[in-house]
Amino acid sequence: MSGTSATARGAAWATADPYATALRAGRGPLFLRRADGWLLPLEVERWCAEADAVDRAVLERCEGAVLDVGCGPGRLVADLATRGRTVLGIDVSEAAVEHTLRLGGQALRRSVFEPLPGEGRWDTALLMDGNVGIGGDPGALLDRMTQLLRPGGLLIAETSAVDVDERVRVAVVGPTGTRGAGEAFPWARLGTRALLRYARGWERAGQWTAGGRCFAALRTRDRSTSSSAEPPNRTAVISSQRARNTSPGSPVADR
Repeated sequence: MSGTSATARGAAWATADPYATALRAGRGPLFLRRADGWLLPLEVERWCAEADAVDRAVLERCEGAVLDVGCGPGRLVADLATRGRTVLGIDVSEAAVEHTLRLGGQALRRSVFEPLPGEGRWDTALLMDGNVGIGGDPGALLDRMTQLLRPGGLLIAETSAVDVDERVRVAVVGPTGTRGAGEAFPWARLGTRALLRYARGWERAGQWTAGGRCFAALRTRDRSTSSSAEPPNRTAVISSQRARNTSPGSPVADR
């Protein structure tokens, strides 16, 4: 998957008006709709609320500087920021980035496949709320994560609660009977077993379930690093939280 094509795919989500509308309202209903009409409900209310106990348990595992990929309205970025942690959220949705900034978090309007600040130096990357599906190509996404993380860096991904390995085209839609849908884009749904199959070259650092949600931790290979997912007392130095504009549209976080 090329960076250009991945960026274009991310832009499809960014222009999904029902998604922006739901985030600005803080509520759904909102769905991903496959071409066959099947609907996957999106948990807008939970995303727009404060981090819950399950989220906070995940954040306790984060090490050093954290990159939240597909940060949405920013509950995780905001929670880490209140702890004094170095954290940056990225999202292709302007509404999501604006919401994150209002909560006091740092965020850029950027695709994960575009140039990002601190490449190769992030201690932890997050793929929460189904974001292992970004781009519709799990192998390409995991390869990109290895470019962003430091050697021995930690990836924490939230996987599907069902054992699934699916690549589809979806569109973001609002309630049945309402007008408007976003442009279709590639997406993937992965259970934990499927994610681990794609994670060749990664070290497994744990998997768990909590509150009906499933998670897996992976670590980029580095012989000098323990394979546990427990946070050490360290923080990476990030050269810039306000990256220069390398993609169409200015990063919303530039203040």
